[in-house]
Parts: sequence; C-alpha cells; structure tokens
Amino acid sequence: MDSDPLEIPVQPIPFEHGLMHFAQSLTDGQSKVVAIGSSTTAGEGNIVPYPGRLLQFLQTDYPAAIISMVNKGIGSQEAPAERDRFATDVIPAKPNLVIWQVGTNAIWQRRDSNPPPPSFDETTSAIREGLITLQAKTEADIILMDLQYVPAVLTPAKKESALAMVDAISRLAREAEVNVFRRFAFMKSLIDVEGIPLDRMVDPFDNDRLHGSDWVTGRVAWALQIAIADGVKKARASMTAKR
Repeated sequence: MDSDPLEIPVQPIPFEHGLMHFAQSLTDGQSKVVAIGSSTTAGEGNIVPYPGRLLQFLQTDYPAAIISMVNKGIGSQEAPAERDRFATDVIPAKPNLVIWQVGTNAIWQRRDSNPPPPSFDETTSAIREGLITLQAKTEADIILMDLQYVPAVLTPAKKESALAMVDAISRLAREAEVNVFRRFAFMKSLIDVEGIPLDRMVDPFDNDRLHGSDWVTGRVAWALQIAIADGVKKARASMTAKR
C-alpha cells in the first residue's frame, strides 16, 4: 500500500511483512486474534478499547470467516509481566494473529511507584524474549503496537525516553521479522497533518493525560484494520506468486 504521508485522512504506515498465518486462517474460514497489553488493550473508564472495535472492522472486511478476538489486556502491566503470561493467556489459545501492545508503562510510570516499572533494558529484553517465545510456540503472525502519542509521555522529562522506546520496538521487530503498528507516528500525524488538537486525543476524564479518547481509540482501531488488510493482501499476493 503506497500512501502520501500528507494525505487526509492520515493513513497508517504499512506493514513490512505479509500476514501469512492470518490470511490462511481467513481462507480456511476461522481465525483467532489474541490482543495482549496494558490498559490500551484492556480498556480504561467508559472507553471501548481497540480490540472490540477492530473485531467489528475485521468481521465487515472478511464476512466469510468466523473471527474471534481474545482480549488479554491488564492495566498498568508492561512487557516482562505480559511475556510471563504468554504460557497461560496466549499460547493455549492457538491464535493466528497476536497483537502485543508494549512500551508505554515503562516510560510513563514513576520510578518510585510500588512496584516500580521495569527499566528500559528490562522492557526491551522482555520484548525480544517474548517474540522468540511466540515464534517458537505459536503459528501466528505477530504485530507489536508501540506507544501512544499523548501528553503523559511527551513531557520534557519523558519525551526522549519515549522516542528511544519507539525506536527500540522498531529495531526489535526488524530483528524478529515481525510487523509494527506505529501508533505513535499515526497519532502524531493526526495532529501534524489533520490538525487535530492534542486535547481531542486524550480521555477528558484522565487527569494523567495518558489514555486516549473515545475518538482517537476509534481512529487507531480503524488504522490498525487498514494495516492488517494490507498485510493480508501482501500475504495473498505472495501465496499466489508461489503457485
């Protein structure tokens, strides 16, 4: 999918790799998606989180397949705890697609919180180890979802670390040859290109200014659906070329 970075509405950055397992499961007529992560995945307040919204989009796109969505988000968790849940929450589900939302809590949470958040290195090591586990023990495509672009991670004290985490997630994905849903870049483009006010991106009831609004959660789910659909097309084109 070729897209103009200045196009309105803003389009997501396309996936590098085709979603081979997910595409095949759609052809077979039954697909399972597992979404694991923190509050973005689990949901916060009265805002419907992205997995349920994404499922509706996917069911519309692929009406011939039975698609199920397993939401394994737990608020405030980060990559080490999520990695440790793979054995119970992801692998037994036998997913065709895993969406792993990571990175934000390691940047945002205070070092003096109890318990303290994992360090930058602990987080990136857990992502690397988690990807190895998923690739070894599932037959699923993997999507890493990076940070949200919100005031809580854009303060002078946190922005440099947030940018470094976004870069680290991209690097780890390249090493493992998996896709990244570049949420940070997509949300930033909503502001830079579409001119959306930053306040519209944040849940008005969130004093921490960390969690996305209902509006932006809908846009993120829409963008993820577009990226997934393009990944399915890449996979199907590859399958056709091999015949």
